[in-house]
Amino acid sequence: MSSPDAGHQPSTAADTDRRTLVLDSAMVTFAQFGYRKTSMEEVARAADISRPGLYFLFSSKEALFRAAVTQALERDVAAVEHILGETDRPLPERLVRAFDQWAGRYIGPLTRDVAAVIEGNPDLLGEVVETVPRRFEELITRAIAVESGQDAAPLVAQTLISASIGVKHQAASREFYLGRLKVAVDLLAPQT
Repeated sequence: MSSPDAGHQPSTAADTDRRTLVLDSAMVTFAQFGYRKTSMEEVARAADISRPGLYFLFSSKEALFRAAVTQALERDVAAVEHILGETDRPLPERLVRAFDQWAGRYIGPLTRDVAAVIEGNPDLLGEVVETVPRRFEELITRAIAVESGQDAAPLVAQTLISASIGVKHQAASREFYLGRLKVAVDLLAPQT
């Protein structure tokens, strides 16, 4: 049974699709206006749903925000898992693509706002801001360890994550981020 804060659970594929669309619209709206300035009315308008319909799906703005961020992070980590599972590609290529999915695509004018709204409201998000990044780190570590058999895989993964965070804060463009990240991966990740 879900908590009242979690909103109502979808019962059909159409409900799931509708919920996904609402959460995507909410994420864009929160990114555009910030958490505090976003109203449920603005999200409803962006999602092309009535305000009562939005409240039927989500009991509060906080529940909606938490669900939107959770969906975005879960989607990102699932994509990273898929990318790292493409073992027919070289590990350095998979690592760069995984980091691009995780962080690189959030570099640029509007997309930077998505990351900022997530990072700026950790108290509203609960454990998801810790558990999903930990899953990302585990996926990167496992890919490095499987490919190279290195005992140093956790340290290499953590160093790549640190490099990604640092480069992301310096990057004015996704291309800059990817270029610098490729250098870090080439230096740190094993060539197999």
